[in-house]
Amino acid sequence: MSDIRNDDDMAVLLSTPVDADTLGRLHRRLEQAAEQADLIDVAYTTIDSPVGKLLLAATPKGLVRVAYAGEDHDRVLETLGRKISPRILHAPERLDTAAREIDEYFARHRRVFDLTLDLSLSHGFRRLVQTHLPEIEYGQTRSYRDMAELVGNPKAVRAVGTACATNPLPIVVPCHRVLRTDGTLGGYVGGLAAKTTLLDLEAAA
Repeated sequence: MSDIRNDDDMAVLLSTPVDADTLGRLHRRLEQAAEQADLIDVAYTTIDSPVGKLLLAATPKGLVRVAYAGEDHDRVLETLGRKISPRILHAPERLDTAAREIDEYFARHRRVFDLTLDLSLSHGFRRLVQTHLPEIEYGQTRSYRDMAELVGNPKAVRAVGTACATNPLPIVVPCHRVLRTDGTLGGYVGGLAAKTTLLDLEAAA
């Protein structure tokens, strides 16, 4: 009988609704315990922006991912779990500085990001190109051909396009400032509307 009673008690506990405040407190306790035990390899949060909801993720090395909603945030987190570590936790406090700087950028109060970046998701030529993207100043644009010449491989125009398309840190690493040689937008991970919004934002500053 005691087993049945225990099972019944457990069923009652599991079926008891938990309010949002309680869940929030439990999550904060989990977050604090995980941080104290050094169990968080990837912290993430989401923020609202003029180009939609953005997912921000960071490792102890720095900001590792900025993802648009169109990239499917759940899928992005799954990829981070596979490529970096499964020890991922929603920990907004760890992204406070990144969130603040992105907010300042959209408010036209910031032109250069002062964030430590973790570029471990990129390798080889793609990483080389992405490392040079911040050299394009706020409000300026370059062509894919310009970037190919900048990194010392003038014939690698298409590869530069791929490097921009696979940039894991859009907005912060400004691949939106790279256009086709004829001046048209080209592709963009966040969609052409987002790319236009970013370019217009910087042009109006």
